[in-house]
Amino acid sequence: MYKRRISLLVYLLLVWVSSAVAQPKTLPELRSKIAEVLAKPELSSAMVGIKAVSLDNGRVLFEENAEKLLRPASNMKLYTVAAALDRLSPDYRFSTSVYATTRPDASGVVHGDLIIYGRGDPSIAARFNNGDYFKGIDDLASRIVAAGVKRVEGDLVGDESYFVGPKYGSGWNWEDLTWYYGAEVTPLTANDNALDLFIKPGLNIGQPASITTGPPDPLLTIVNKVTTSAKGSRRDISIHRGLGENTIMISGSIPLEDRGYTGGIGISHPGLLFIYLLRSSLAQKGVTITGASRTGGATQPTDVVSMLSHPAPTAFQNEIATLQSPPFSVIAAQTLKPSQNLYTELILRTLGKVTPPPTTTTTSALPQTSEELGLEAVKSFLKTVGLRPEALVLDDGSGLSRNDMITAEASVQLLTFMSKHRYGTVFRDALPVGGVDGTLRNRFKGTPAENNVRAKTGSLSSAASLGGYLTTAGGEKVAFSIMVNNYPRDFDPRSACIDPIAVLLASFAGKPTEITDGDGTTIH
Repeated sequence: MYKRRISLLVYLLLVWVSSAVAQPKTLPELRSKIAEVLAKPELSSAMVGIKAVSLDNGRVLFEENAEKLLRPASNMKLYTVAAALDRLSPDYRFSTSVYATTRPDASGVVHGDLIIYGRGDPSIAARFNNGDYFKGIDDLASRIVAAGVKRVEGDLVGDESYFVGPKYGSGWNWEDLTWYYGAEVTPLTANDNALDLFIKPGLNIGQPASITTGPPDPLLTIVNKVTTSAKGSRRDISIHRGLGENTIMISGSIPLEDRGYTGGIGISHPGLLFIYLLRSSLAQKGVTITGASRTGGATQPTDVVSMLSHPAPTAFQNEIATLQSPPFSVIAAQTLKPSQNLYTELILRTLGKVTPPPTTTTTSALPQTSEELGLEAVKSFLKTVGLRPEALVLDDGSGLSRNDMITAEASVQLLTFMSKHRYGTVFRDALPVGGVDGTLRNRFKGTPAENNVRAKTGSLSSAASLGGYLTTAGGEKVAFSIMVNNYPRDFDPRSACIDPIAVLLASFAGKPTEITDGDGTTIH
Protein backbone atom coordinates (compact mmCIF):
# COMPACT_ATOMS: atom_id res chain seq x y z
CA MET A 1 0.00 0.00 0.00
CA TYR A 2 2.87 2.41 0.86
CA LYS A 3 4.49 1.73 -2.51
CA ARG A 4 1.20 2.39 -4.31
CA ARG A 5 0.90 5.74 -2.52
CA ILE A 6 4.42 6.68 -3.57
CA SER A 7 3.62 5.67 -7.16
CA LEU A 8 0.50 7.82 -7.12
CA LEU A 9 2.46 10.80 -5.77
CA VAL A 10 5.12 10.36 -8.46
CA TYR A 11 2.40 10.12 -11.10
CA LEU A 12 0.68 13.31 -9.90
CA LEU A 13 4.02 15.10 -9.78
CA LEU A 14 4.84 14.10 -13.35
CA VAL A 15 1.46 15.29 -14.60
CA TRP A 16 1.81 18.54 -12.63
CA VAL A 17 5.23 19.15 -14.17
CA SER A 18 3.74 18.54 -17.61
CA SER A 19 0.92 20.98 -16.95
CA ALA A 20 3.30 23.59 -15.55
CA VAL A 21 5.04 23.91 -18.92
CA ALA A 22 4.04 27.03 -20.86
CA GLN A 23 0.97 26.57 -23.04
CA PRO A 24 1.73 25.66 -26.66
CA LYS A 25 0.42 28.63 -28.67
CA THR A 26 1.00 27.42 -32.22
CA LEU A 27 0.50 24.11 -33.93
CA PRO A 28 4.24 23.61 -34.61
CA GLU A 29 4.95 24.26 -30.92
CA LEU A 30 2.30 21.74 -29.85
CA ARG A 31 3.67 19.12 -32.21
CA SER A 32 7.21 19.77 -31.04
CA LYS A 33 6.26 19.28 -27.39
CA ILE A 34 4.40 16.04 -28.14
CA ALA A 35 7.42 14.83 -30.11
CA GLU A 36 9.60 15.50 -27.04
CA VAL A 37 7.36 13.21 -24.97
CA LEU A 38 7.59 10.49 -27.60
CA ALA A 39 11.37 10.79 -27.73
CA LYS A 40 11.79 9.36 -24.23
CA PRO A 41 14.28 6.46 -24.28
CA GLU A 42 11.81 4.16 -22.52
CA LEU A 43 9.53 4.40 -25.56
CA SER A 44 12.22 3.44 -28.07
CA SER A 45 11.11 -0.20 -28.17
CA ALA A 46 7.39 0.56 -27.90
CA MET A 47 4.84 1.23 -30.61
CA VAL A 48 2.79 4.39 -30.14
CA GLY A 49 -0.21 5.28 -32.28
CA ILE A 50 -1.71 8.76 -31.93
CA LYS A 51 -4.21 10.93 -33.70
CA ALA A 52 -5.86 14.15 -32.52
CA VAL A 53 -8.32 15.98 -34.77
CA SER A 54 -10.29 19.19 -34.40
CA LEU A 55 -14.03 18.60 -34.34
CA ASP A 56 -14.50 22.25 -35.30
CA ASN A 57 -12.67 22.32 -38.62
CA GLY A 58 -11.24 18.84 -39.17
CA ARG A 59 -7.58 19.83 -38.96
CA VAL A 60 -5.13 17.26 -37.64
CA LEU A 61 -3.38 18.53 -34.52
CA PHE A 62 -1.04 15.56 -34.31
CA GLU A 63 -0.67 12.06 -35.67
CA GLU A 64 1.91 9.33 -35.59
CA ASN A 65 1.48 5.69 -36.60
CA ALA A 66 -2.24 6.44 -36.77
CA GLU A 67 -2.89 3.57 -39.19
CA LYS A 68 -0.91 0.92 -37.29
CA LEU A 69 -2.97 -1.91 -35.81
CA LEU A 70 -2.49 -1.96 -32.02
CA ARG A 71 -4.10 -3.73 -29.09
CA PRO A 72 -6.71 -1.32 -27.70
CA ALA A 73 -7.39 -2.96 -24.32
CA SER A 74 -10.64 -1.44 -23.00
CA ASN A 75 -10.79 1.18 -25.76
CA MET A 76 -12.63 -1.63 -27.57
CA LYS A 77 -15.63 -0.76 -25.39
CA LEU A 78 -16.02 2.48 -27.37
CA TYR A 79 -16.93 0.43 -30.42
CA THR A 80 -19.38 -1.92 -28.67
CA VAL A 81 -21.24 0.77 -26.74
CA ALA A 82 -21.41 3.13 -29.73
CA ALA A 83 -22.91 0.35 -31.84
CA ALA A 84 -25.42 -0.49 -29.11
CA LEU A 85 -26.53 3.13 -28.71
CA ASP A 86 -27.06 3.35 -32.45
CA ARG A 87 -28.87 0.00 -32.81
CA LEU A 88 -30.74 -0.24 -29.49
CA SER A 89 -31.21 3.46 -28.52
CA PRO A 90 -30.66 5.01 -25.06
CA ASP A 91 -34.17 3.95 -24.03
CA TYR A 92 -33.68 0.21 -24.54
CA ARG A 93 -34.30 -1.91 -21.42
CA PHE A 94 -33.17 -5.44 -20.66
CA SER A 95 -35.86 -7.68 -19.20
CA THR A 96 -35.96 -10.77 -17.02
CA SER A 97 -39.17 -12.80 -17.18
CA VAL A 98 -40.81 -15.29 -14.83
CA TYR A 99 -42.80 -18.07 -16.51
CA ALA A 100 -44.92 -20.90 -15.19
CA THR A 101 -46.74 -23.76 -16.88
CA THR A 102 -49.87 -22.71 -14.99
CA ARG A 103 -50.94 -19.49 -13.38
CA PRO A 104 -51.24 -19.49 -9.57
CA ASP A 105 -54.62 -20.84 -8.46
CA ALA A 106 -56.96 -19.18 -6.00
CA SER A 107 -54.72 -20.30 -3.14
CA GLY A 108 -51.58 -18.91 -4.79
CA VAL A 109 -50.24 -22.34 -5.78
CA VAL A 110 -48.26 -22.82 -9.00
CA HIS A 111 -48.57 -26.46 -10.08
CA GLY A 112 -45.26 -27.00 -11.86
CA ASP A 113 -41.91 -25.29 -12.23
CA LEU A 114 -41.27 -21.58 -11.88
CA ILE A 115 -38.85 -20.56 -14.63
CA ILE A 116 -36.65 -17.45 -14.56
CA TYR A 117 -35.68 -16.50 -18.10
CA GLY A 118 -32.73 -14.13 -18.26
CA ARG A 119 -31.93 -11.85 -21.19
CA GLY A 120 -28.58 -10.49 -20.11
CA ASP A 121 -29.69 -7.72 -17.75
CA PRO A 122 -26.51 -6.41 -16.06
CA SER A 123 -28.36 -4.20 -13.60
CA ILE A 124 -29.33 -6.86 -11.03
CA ALA A 125 -26.24 -5.82 -9.13
CA ALA A 126 -25.03 -3.80 -6.18
CA ARG A 127 -23.60 -1.17 -8.56
CA PHE A 128 -27.14 -0.16 -9.57
CA ASN A 129 -28.60 -0.39 -6.05
CA ASN A 130 -26.41 1.80 -3.82
CA GLY A 131 -24.13 -1.11 -2.93
CA ASP A 132 -26.97 -3.43 -1.88
CA TYR A 133 -26.15 -6.97 -3.04
CA PHE A 134 -29.73 -8.19 -2.64
CA LYS A 135 -32.03 -5.38 -3.82
CA GLY A 136 -32.14 -6.40 -7.50
CA ILE A 137 -33.07 -9.97 -6.62
CA ASP A 138 -35.53 -8.73 -3.99
CA ASP A 139 -37.26 -6.54 -6.60
CA LEU A 140 -37.83 -9.59 -8.81
CA ALA A 141 -39.08 -11.61 -5.83
CA SER A 142 -41.52 -8.83 -4.93
CA ARG A 143 -42.97 -8.94 -8.43
CA ILE A 144 -43.47 -12.70 -8.15
CA VAL A 145 -45.29 -12.23 -4.84
CA ALA A 146 -47.37 -9.41 -6.33
CA ALA A 147 -48.48 -11.84 -9.05
CA GLY A 148 -50.14 -13.93 -6.31
CA VAL A 149 -47.58 -16.71 -5.97
CA LYS A 150 -47.49 -18.25 -2.48
CA ARG A 151 -46.38 -21.80 -3.20
CA VAL A 152 -44.58 -23.51 -6.07
CA GLU A 153 -45.12 -27.25 -6.38
CA GLY A 154 -42.16 -27.77 -8.62
CA ASP A 155 -38.61 -26.56 -9.16
CA LEU A 156 -37.18 -23.05 -9.31
CA VAL A 157 -35.38 -23.05 -12.66
CA GLY A 158 -32.97 -20.55 -14.14
CA ASP A 159 -33.21 -20.74 -17.93
CA GLU A 160 -29.91 -19.69 -19.55
CA SER A 161 -30.75 -20.50 -23.16
CA TYR A 162 -31.03 -16.88 -24.36
CA PHE A 163 -27.35 -16.69 -25.32
CA VAL A 164 -25.61 -19.23 -27.53
CA GLY A 165 -21.94 -20.09 -27.15
CA PRO A 166 -19.15 -20.26 -24.57
CA LYS A 167 -19.42 -18.35 -21.31
CA TYR A 168 -16.13 -16.55 -21.85
CA GLY A 169 -15.04 -14.10 -24.51
CA SER A 170 -12.87 -15.19 -27.42
CA GLY A 171 -9.17 -14.69 -26.79
CA TRP A 172 -9.43 -14.36 -23.02
CA ASN A 173 -6.40 -15.57 -21.06
CA TRP A 174 -6.61 -18.32 -18.46
CA GLU A 175 -5.22 -16.12 -15.68
CA ASP A 176 -8.01 -13.55 -16.19
CA LEU A 177 -10.80 -15.99 -15.45
CA THR A 178 -10.29 -16.11 -11.67
CA TRP A 179 -11.03 -12.41 -11.32
CA TYR A 180 -14.12 -10.22 -11.56
CA TYR A 181 -12.94 -8.71 -14.85
CA GLY A 182 -12.98 -12.19 -16.43
CA ALA A 183 -16.40 -13.17 -15.06
CA GLU A 184 -18.59 -15.68 -16.91
CA VAL A 185 -20.98 -14.16 -19.44
CA THR A 186 -24.46 -15.54 -18.78
CA PRO A 187 -28.01 -14.30 -19.49
CA LEU A 188 -28.88 -14.62 -15.79
CA THR A 189 -26.45 -12.37 -13.94
CA ALA A 190 -26.29 -11.26 -10.34
CA ASN A 191 -23.82 -8.82 -8.81
CA ASP A 192 -21.58 -8.80 -11.90
CA ASN A 193 -21.22 -12.62 -11.70
CA ALA A 194 -18.55 -12.00 -9.10
CA LEU A 195 -18.03 -11.81 -5.35
CA ASP A 196 -16.26 -9.22 -3.27
CA LEU A 197 -13.55 -11.04 -1.31
CA PHE A 198 -12.50 -9.75 2.11
CA ILE A 199 -9.39 -11.07 3.90
CA LYS A 200 -8.49 -9.76 7.36
CA PRO A 201 -5.81 -10.87 9.84
CA GLY A 202 -6.63 -12.95 12.89
CA LEU A 203 -6.28 -11.62 16.42
CA ASN A 204 -2.87 -13.21 17.01
CA ILE A 205 0.22 -14.20 15.04
CA GLY A 206 -0.14 -17.67 13.54
CA GLN A 207 -3.94 -17.68 13.56
CA PRO A 208 -5.88 -18.22 10.34
CA ALA A 209 -7.03 -15.10 8.55
CA SER A 210 -10.72 -14.22 8.37
CA ILE A 211 -12.13 -14.67 4.84
CA THR A 212 -15.64 -13.59 3.84
CA THR A 213 -17.45 -12.76 0.63
CA GLY A 214 -20.13 -10.32 -0.36
CA PRO A 215 -22.69 -11.54 -0.97
CA PRO A 216 -22.33 -14.90 0.82
CA ASP A 217 -22.25 -17.76 -1.70
CA PRO A 218 -23.61 -21.11 -0.45
CA LEU A 219 -22.18 -22.84 -3.55
CA LEU A 220 -18.60 -21.71 -2.91
CA THR A 221 -16.00 -23.61 -0.91
CA ILE A 222 -13.07 -21.55 0.37
CA VAL A 223 -9.90 -23.38 1.35
CA ASN A 224 -8.27 -20.95 3.76
CA LYS A 225 -4.50 -21.34 4.08
CA VAL A 226 -3.78 -17.71 4.97
CA THR A 227 -2.06 -17.15 8.32
CA THR A 228 -1.55 -14.02 10.38
CA SER A 229 2.06 -12.81 10.32
CA ALA A 230 4.00 -10.28 12.39
CA LYS A 231 2.95 -6.65 12.34
CA GLY A 232 4.86 -4.74 9.66
CA SER A 233 5.66 -7.79 7.54
CA ARG A 234 4.70 -7.93 3.88
CA ARG A 235 1.26 -9.08 2.84
CA ASP A 236 1.57 -12.10 0.54
CA ILE A 237 -1.65 -13.65 -0.71
CA SER A 238 -2.26 -16.11 -3.55
CA ILE A 239 -5.76 -16.82 -4.93
CA HIS A 240 -6.69 -19.59 -7.34
CA ARG A 241 -9.97 -20.91 -8.76
CA GLY A 242 -9.97 -23.57 -11.46
CA LEU A 243 -12.11 -23.09 -14.55
CA GLY A 244 -15.68 -24.16 -13.82
CA GLU A 245 -14.90 -24.90 -10.18
CA ASN A 246 -16.67 -23.63 -7.07
CA THR A 247 -13.62 -24.08 -4.85
CA ILE A 248 -11.17 -21.23 -4.23
CA MET A 249 -7.71 -21.89 -2.81
CA ILE A 250 -6.34 -18.91 -0.85
CA SER A 251 -2.88 -19.15 0.71
CA GLY A 252 -0.16 -16.91 2.10
CA SER A 253 0.07 -14.47 4.99
CA ILE A 254 -1.36 -11.15 6.12
CA PRO A 255 0.26 -8.97 8.84
CA LEU A 256 -1.30 -8.43 12.25
CA GLU A 257 -3.41 -5.23 12.31
CA ASP A 258 -3.32 -5.02 8.51
CA ARG A 259 -6.27 -3.03 7.15
CA GLY A 260 -7.23 -6.07 5.08
CA TYR A 261 -7.36 -7.17 1.47
CA THR A 262 -10.38 -6.50 -0.74
CA GLY A 263 -10.70 -7.87 -4.26
CA GLY A 264 -13.22 -9.17 -6.75
CA ILE A 265 -13.33 -12.80 -7.91
CA GLY A 266 -15.40 -14.39 -10.64
CA ILE A 267 -17.73 -17.25 -9.75
CA SER A 268 -18.60 -20.44 -11.55
CA HIS A 269 -22.21 -21.10 -12.55
CA PRO A 270 -23.50 -17.63 -11.61
CA GLY A 271 -26.98 -18.48 -12.89
CA LEU A 272 -27.32 -21.03 -10.13
CA LEU A 273 -26.28 -18.47 -7.51
CA PHE A 274 -28.95 -16.16 -8.95
CA ILE A 275 -31.55 -18.88 -8.33
CA TYR A 276 -30.30 -19.57 -4.80
CA LEU A 277 -30.47 -15.85 -3.93
CA LEU A 278 -33.95 -15.59 -5.44
CA ARG A 279 -35.18 -18.64 -3.54
CA SER A 280 -33.90 -17.12 -0.29
CA SER A 281 -35.65 -13.82 -1.03
CA LEU A 282 -38.91 -15.59 -1.89
CA ALA A 283 -38.73 -17.59 1.35
CA GLN A 284 -38.34 -14.38 3.32
CA LYS A 285 -41.51 -13.15 1.64
CA GLY A 286 -43.42 -16.29 2.58
CA VAL A 287 -43.24 -18.22 -0.70
CA THR A 288 -42.69 -22.00 -0.39
CA ILE A 289 -40.97 -23.96 -3.15
CA THR A 290 -41.23 -27.73 -2.85
CA GLY A 291 -38.76 -28.70 -5.58
CA ALA A 292 -35.08 -28.16 -6.30
CA SER A 293 -33.14 -25.10 -7.34
CA ARG A 294 -31.46 -25.63 -10.71
CA THR A 295 -30.52 -24.11 -14.02
CA GLY A 296 -31.73 -25.35 -17.37
CA GLY A 297 -31.63 -24.34 -20.99
CA ALA A 298 -28.06 -24.08 -22.27
CA THR A 299 -26.54 -26.75 -20.08
CA GLN A 300 -23.55 -27.41 -22.35
CA PRO A 301 -22.01 -24.03 -23.12
CA THR A 302 -19.61 -25.33 -25.74
CA ASP A 303 -22.19 -27.43 -27.61
CA VAL A 304 -23.72 -24.86 -29.93
CA VAL A 305 -26.05 -27.31 -31.68
CA SER A 306 -27.64 -28.59 -28.48
CA MET A 307 -28.02 -25.01 -27.27
CA LEU A 308 -29.96 -23.99 -30.35
CA SER A 309 -32.12 -27.11 -30.17
CA HIS A 310 -33.24 -26.17 -26.65
CA PRO A 311 -36.36 -24.03 -27.07
CA ALA A 312 -36.60 -20.69 -25.32
CA PRO A 313 -39.69 -20.50 -23.12
CA THR A 314 -41.75 -18.72 -25.76
CA ALA A 315 -44.11 -21.68 -25.66
CA PHE A 316 -45.10 -20.78 -22.10
CA GLN A 317 -48.36 -18.90 -22.09
CA ASN A 318 -48.01 -17.63 -18.55
CA GLU A 319 -45.54 -14.83 -17.96
CA ILE A 320 -46.42 -13.99 -14.40
CA ALA A 321 -43.79 -11.34 -13.67
CA THR A 322 -41.06 -9.32 -15.34
CA LEU A 323 -38.23 -7.09 -14.18
CA GLN A 324 -36.82 -4.38 -16.44
CA SER A 325 -33.44 -2.71 -16.26
CA PRO A 326 -32.82 1.03 -16.17
CA PRO A 327 -32.60 2.58 -19.65
CA PHE A 328 -29.54 1.75 -21.71
CA SER A 329 -28.21 5.30 -21.28
CA VAL A 330 -27.66 4.49 -17.59
CA ILE A 331 -26.14 1.09 -18.34
CA ALA A 332 -23.80 2.62 -20.94
CA ALA A 333 -22.37 4.96 -18.28
CA GLN A 334 -22.04 2.11 -15.77
CA THR A 335 -20.17 0.19 -18.45
CA LEU A 336 -17.73 2.82 -19.73
CA LYS A 337 -16.96 4.78 -16.57
CA PRO A 338 -15.78 1.79 -14.46
CA SER A 339 -14.71 -0.16 -17.59
CA GLN A 340 -16.94 -3.13 -16.80
CA ASN A 341 -16.07 -6.11 -19.01
CA LEU A 342 -19.08 -8.29 -18.22
CA TYR A 343 -21.56 -5.54 -19.07
CA THR A 344 -19.86 -4.93 -22.41
CA GLU A 345 -19.99 -8.62 -23.28
CA LEU A 346 -23.68 -8.78 -22.30
CA ILE A 347 -24.32 -5.75 -24.52
CA LEU A 348 -22.45 -7.40 -27.40
CA ARG A 349 -24.44 -10.63 -27.16
CA THR A 350 -27.69 -8.69 -26.85
CA LEU A 351 -26.82 -6.89 -30.07
CA GLY A 352 -26.38 -10.28 -31.69
CA LYS A 353 -29.74 -11.42 -30.37
CA VAL A 354 -32.09 -8.48 -30.99
CA THR A 355 -30.69 -6.66 -34.03
CA PRO A 356 -31.39 -7.92 -37.55
CA PRO A 357 -28.62 -10.34 -38.55
CA PRO A 358 -26.35 -8.78 -41.19
CA THR A 359 -25.38 -10.66 -44.30
CA THR A 360 -22.59 -13.01 -43.31
CA THR A 361 -20.03 -14.88 -45.37
CA THR A 362 -19.31 -17.54 -42.77
CA THR A 363 -18.68 -21.01 -44.17
CA SER A 364 -18.83 -22.78 -40.81
CA ALA A 365 -21.21 -25.73 -40.55
CA LEU A 366 -22.11 -24.62 -37.02
CA PRO A 367 -24.59 -21.83 -36.31
CA GLN A 368 -23.01 -18.59 -35.13
CA THR A 369 -22.71 -17.90 -31.42
CA SER A 370 -24.26 -14.84 -29.78
CA GLU A 371 -20.76 -13.34 -29.56
CA GLU A 372 -20.16 -13.83 -33.28
CA LEU A 373 -23.55 -12.35 -34.15
CA GLY A 374 -22.83 -9.40 -31.87
CA LEU A 375 -19.51 -8.76 -33.59
CA GLU A 376 -21.28 -8.88 -36.95
CA ALA A 377 -23.70 -6.23 -35.66
CA VAL A 378 -20.78 -4.03 -34.56
CA LYS A 379 -19.08 -4.46 -37.94
CA SER A 380 -22.32 -3.56 -39.70
CA PHE A 381 -22.51 -0.36 -37.64
CA LEU A 382 -18.89 0.46 -38.39
CA LYS A 383 -19.69 0.42 -42.10
CA THR A 384 -22.11 3.29 -41.49
CA VAL A 385 -19.29 5.08 -39.67
CA GLY A 386 -17.20 4.70 -42.81
CA LEU A 387 -14.72 2.17 -41.42
CA ARG A 388 -13.67 -0.93 -43.29
CA PRO A 389 -14.35 -3.84 -40.88
CA GLU A 390 -11.53 -5.83 -42.46
CA ALA A 391 -9.11 -3.10 -41.37
CA LEU A 392 -9.85 -3.94 -37.72
CA VAL A 393 -9.58 -7.15 -35.70
CA LEU A 394 -12.59 -7.50 -33.40
CA ASP A 395 -12.38 -10.58 -31.21
CA ASP A 396 -14.60 -9.69 -28.24
CA GLY A 397 -16.63 -6.74 -27.02
CA SER A 398 -14.68 -5.55 -23.99
CA GLY A 399 -11.04 -5.54 -25.12
CA LEU A 400 -9.95 -8.24 -22.69
CA SER A 401 -8.87 -10.33 -25.68
CA ARG A 402 -5.23 -9.86 -26.67
CA ASN A 403 -6.32 -10.54 -30.27
CA ASP A 404 -8.26 -7.29 -30.67
CA MET A 405 -6.57 -4.78 -32.99
CA ILE A 406 -7.65 -1.26 -33.92
CA THR A 407 -5.97 1.91 -35.14
CA ALA A 408 -5.87 5.41 -33.72
CA GLU A 409 -7.25 6.57 -37.07
CA ALA A 410 -10.30 4.29 -36.71
CA SER A 411 -10.98 5.39 -33.13
CA VAL A 412 -10.87 9.08 -34.05
CA GLN A 413 -13.18 8.42 -36.99
CA LEU A 414 -15.60 6.65 -34.64
CA LEU A 415 -15.39 9.45 -32.06
CA THR A 416 -15.95 12.07 -34.76
CA PHE A 417 -18.99 10.17 -36.05
CA MET A 418 -20.45 9.85 -32.55
CA SER A 419 -19.91 13.56 -31.84
CA LYS A 420 -22.51 14.24 -34.57
CA HIS A 421 -24.73 11.26 -33.79
CA ARG A 422 -28.30 11.74 -32.58
CA TYR A 423 -27.21 10.07 -29.34
CA GLY A 424 -23.81 11.74 -29.25
CA THR A 425 -24.46 13.54 -25.96
CA VAL A 426 -25.44 10.27 -24.26
CA PHE A 427 -22.24 8.66 -25.58
CA ARG A 428 -20.05 11.53 -24.40
CA ASP A 429 -21.70 11.69 -20.97
CA ALA A 430 -21.12 7.95 -20.47
CA LEU A 431 -17.33 8.40 -20.65
CA PRO A 432 -15.09 8.84 -17.58
CA VAL A 433 -14.29 12.47 -16.77
CA GLY A 434 -10.69 13.43 -15.98
CA GLY A 435 -10.12 13.94 -12.24
CA VAL A 436 -13.81 13.39 -11.51
CA ASP A 437 -15.15 9.86 -11.96
CA GLY A 438 -14.73 6.37 -13.29
CA THR A 439 -11.29 5.13 -14.27
CA LEU A 440 -10.09 8.75 -14.66
CA ARG A 441 -11.06 9.92 -11.17
CA ASN A 442 -7.43 9.95 -9.96
CA ARG A 443 -5.88 11.26 -13.18
CA PHE A 444 -5.37 14.80 -14.50
CA LYS A 445 -6.05 16.50 -11.16
CA GLY A 446 -4.68 20.04 -11.10
CA THR A 447 -4.15 20.14 -14.88
CA PRO A 448 -6.05 21.74 -17.78
CA ALA A 449 -7.39 18.25 -18.51
CA GLU A 450 -9.23 18.01 -15.18
CA ASN A 451 -13.02 18.07 -15.63
CA ASN A 452 -12.27 18.45 -19.34
CA VAL A 453 -11.06 15.18 -20.81
CA ARG A 454 -13.88 12.67 -21.36
CA ALA A 455 -12.25 9.49 -22.51
CA LYS A 456 -12.15 5.72 -22.30
CA THR A 457 -9.10 4.23 -20.67
CA GLY A 458 -7.52 0.88 -21.52
CA SER A 459 -4.96 -1.25 -19.71
CA LEU A 460 -3.57 -4.73 -20.33
CA SER A 461 -0.12 -6.18 -19.91
CA SER A 462 1.96 -4.26 -22.46
CA ALA A 463 -1.03 -2.28 -23.81
CA ALA A 464 -2.41 1.05 -22.63
CA SER A 465 -4.76 3.48 -24.33
CA LEU A 466 -6.90 6.58 -23.95
CA GLY A 467 -9.47 7.77 -26.46
CA GLY A 468 -12.16 10.40 -26.28
CA TYR A 469 -12.81 14.13 -26.26
CA LEU A 470 -11.35 17.32 -24.80
CA THR A 471 -11.49 21.07 -25.29
CA THR A 472 -8.22 22.97 -25.76
CA ALA A 473 -7.31 26.16 -23.91
CA GLY A 474 -8.08 27.94 -27.18
CA GLY A 475 -11.64 26.61 -27.13
CA GLU A 476 -11.18 23.96 -29.82
CA LYS A 477 -13.12 20.69 -29.48
CA VAL A 478 -10.88 17.68 -30.14
CA ALA A 479 -11.30 13.95 -30.67
CA PHE A 480 -8.16 11.96 -29.88
CA SER A 481 -6.79 8.44 -29.55
CA ILE A 482 -3.49 7.49 -27.90
CA MET A 483 -2.36 3.85 -27.81
CA VAL A 484 0.92 2.43 -26.51
CA ASN A 485 1.93 -1.20 -27.05
CA ASN A 486 4.98 -3.33 -26.26
CA TYR A 487 6.64 -1.16 -23.65
CA PRO A 488 9.08 -2.41 -20.95
CA ARG A 489 7.54 -4.23 -17.99
CA ASP A 490 8.32 -1.57 -15.36
CA PHE A 491 7.43 1.39 -17.59
CA ASP A 492 4.19 3.30 -16.86
CA PRO A 493 2.92 4.66 -20.20
CA ARG A 494 0.10 6.59 -18.55
CA SER A 495 2.26 8.93 -16.49
CA ALA A 496 5.19 9.08 -18.92
CA CYS A 497 3.37 9.34 -22.24
CA ILE A 498 -0.42 9.20 -22.47
CA ASP A 499 -1.41 11.73 -19.81
CA PRO A 500 1.30 14.32 -20.62
CA ILE A 501 0.16 14.29 -24.26
CA ALA A 502 -3.49 14.69 -23.25
CA VAL A 503 -2.49 17.58 -20.98
CA LEU A 504 -0.56 19.23 -23.84
CA LEU A 505 -3.61 18.96 -26.07
CA ALA A 506 -5.82 20.45 -23.34
CA SER A 507 -3.25 23.25 -22.83
CA PHE A 508 -3.05 24.17 -26.50
CA ALA A 509 -3.88 27.89 -26.83
CA GLY A 510 -4.13 27.98 -30.64
CA LYS A 511 -7.40 29.23 -32.09
CA PRO A 512 -9.79 26.92 -33.91
CA THR A 513 -10.01 29.36 -36.81
CA GLU A 514 -6.35 28.87 -37.68
CA ILE A 515 -5.57 26.75 -40.76
CA THR A 516 -2.22 25.16 -41.45
CA ASP A 517 -0.48 24.37 -44.67
CA GLY A 518 1.24 21.05 -45.36
CA ASP A 519 4.35 21.72 -43.26
CA GLY A 520 2.41 22.89 -40.21
CA THR A 521 2.97 26.64 -40.76
CA THR A 522 0.06 28.64 -39.43
CA ILE A 523 -1.84 30.74 -41.97
CA HIS A 524 -4.34 33.35 -40.73
